[in-house]
Amino acid sequence: MKTGKHILVTGGAGFIGAHLVERLLKDGKGVVVIDDLSTGSRDNLRAVAAHRNLRFIQTRISACAELPKLAAEAEFIFHLAATVGVELVVKSARHVLEASFQETQILLQAAAKNSTPLLLTSTSEVYGKSAKPEFSEDDDLLIGPPGQSRWSYACSKLTDEFLALAYAREKNLPVTVARLFNTVGPRQTGRYGMVLPRFLMAAKAGEPLKVFGDGAQSRCFCLVHDVVEALVRLQKCEAARGEIFNIGGTEEISILELARLVVATLGSQSRIELIPYEQAYAPGFDDMRRRKPRVEKLERCVNFKPQTPLCEIIRLTAAR
Repeated sequence: MKTGKHILVTGGAGFIGAHLVERLLKDGKGVVVIDDLSTGSRDNLRAVAAHRNLRFIQTRISACAELPKLAAEAEFIFHLAATVGVELVVKSARHVLEASFQETQILLQAAAKNSTPLLLTSTSEVYGKSAKPEFSEDDDLLIGPPGQSRWSYACSKLTDEFLALAYAREKNLPVTVARLFNTVGPRQTGRYGMVLPRFLMAAKAGEPLKVFGDGAQSRCFCLVHDVVEALVRLQKCEAARGEIFNIGGTEEISILELARLVVATLGSQSRIELIPYEQAYAPGFDDMRRRKPRVEKLERCVNFKPQTPLCEIIRLTAAR
């Protein structure tokens, strides 16, 4: 790896992280990845594994002995390390809460010692049970009750946001928060319940596409390359420091219609099945009915908003 400043990416072997790493290397940056591979995979970095400007460290953030030095020498830090997928969150709420706060706190402490700029990736889940048709960054948040482990991920990421912005105010740490909405694209796995790759896998195999609940819940999907473009632009924008930004597509579709669109796009003979939430997850599972972002703030700040059409997103994701 070349000498000089590098960019540190936690969770760089994950789906989004690996695409970001590829983009940074293409831009001529030196990149250090920290990933414990609990949900990420070295296969995601296969295309750049031998790149001379990439260094991969398999460890948790809290177990990385080099972290103080890596943070001090970095020109920027992208913090993407997190538990992914509703299925995993429901089954491992304690791990989600403990790991998220501890790892983020340790990384923020390391970054603060030299005021290394940091971007924290958060999630649209923090908007919780809000019934608003569109979500803005300054909206009030409505999280479900603690008895439902489904909301533990939202709470963990929201705590990370509060902590990061506290470091921005009290330690003058240059922090940007990016709330990601359903990000999809090549190399994404359905292993942890992600809906589009799960639908695509079933459609290709001629198996039923399982839609949870009544299928009327709606989402907006964003191509991973658009997300990466937004993240890179936010990295370069000093006006973004101390601010929160939504990153996501704005083409809204119900999950039932998404299943139909996947079947039609792939020319599949698969049928569609409605599966009750209590059968898919656990009794009392609570879902968000809508999840559409407002992205005007992102566009104002970095002159970019995701616009790849959903049909093209499905085609690109299916071709992975």
